Amino acid sequence: MCWARTFFAPSAPARPVPGGSAPRPPFARRARPQTPDGLKSKGPSSSTAGRAERSLPGAPVQKRVRVDLARLAAYERVCGFATGAVAMPVTYPHVLAFPMTVRVMASRAFPLPVLGLVHTSTEMTQRRGLPADGEYEISVCVEGLAAHRRGTEATVVTEARLAGTLVWESRNTYLARHTTAAAPGPRDDVAERTPLPAVAEWRFAGDVGRRYGAVSRDRNPIHLYPLTARLFGFARPIAHGMWTVARCLAELPAGGESLTVRAEFKAPVRLPGTVTYAAEGNRFELRGAMQRLHLTGEVQPAPM
Repeated sequence: MCWARTFFAPSAPARPVPGGSAPRPPFARRARPQTPDGLKSKGPSSSTAGRAERSLPGAPVQKRVRVDLARLAAYERVCGFATGAVAMPVTYPHVLAFPMTVRVMASRAFPLPVLGLVHTSTEMTQRRGLPADGEYEISVCVEGLAAHRRGTEATVVTEARLAGTLVWESRNTYLARHTTAAAPGPRDDVAERTPLPAVAEWRFAGDVGRRYGAVSRDRNPIHLYPLTARLFGFARPIAHGMWTVARCLAELPAGGESLTVRAEFKAPVRLPGTVTYAAEGNRFELRGAMQRLHLTGEVQPAPM
């Protein structure tokens, strides 16, 4: 997750200082101070995730949004969906809600640093077809925080209504990485089951993060350039989790108008990079070298 476009528009490269290090980019100076446990510096009450939860943003952020058909078409091209369909992809309401998600996470009540948050999972339920020419009522709220072996994880709940009827909802988790006292757990990217049958090998260009960021407005610096990614502990830019999910869904047969998509982001997909797309039935995954799992997902009928 990241700030809106205003904060992440790339500026001219910083000029090296003779005899010293290069100045930090402007967005690095804007990052809010953090306490040792990775939470924003808010005094004693924010020293643990449990205490921070007491000050989570309260009422949902709500807004009516009409789909921009040109932006939708650009999104579909970047993700591999066919363009011009009557209904928009199941992943697109996430993009419509993104400005509201930024607003929630940028509020003083949100206790985690927004810059560098890592998307760890998504669950999206579409209850009917989503007209591309519709006007949707979007609401976003933070459901809670949870301890994670690599930091603190926030759960964000989003709902989309059409003429007052709930037609789409999602739960997404985002990780603020920081040092914890928890014992290291098993690696998330090691497959414990038989890999799905390989379907294709995909080679992702180094500008995928920038291209998806342009159509989704998600310009988190971990996705943009090697320099900006290194500021947050990544050797190279990593692909957006939601782009990898959308890219996989674009390859699957249509799942009907009522469906649920669940996906877990096991390990970052570094850019540029090569992955194996694998699928069987309603399940899909992305694997890297040595069978390293990057993404696992499934599509199911939506619960009644």
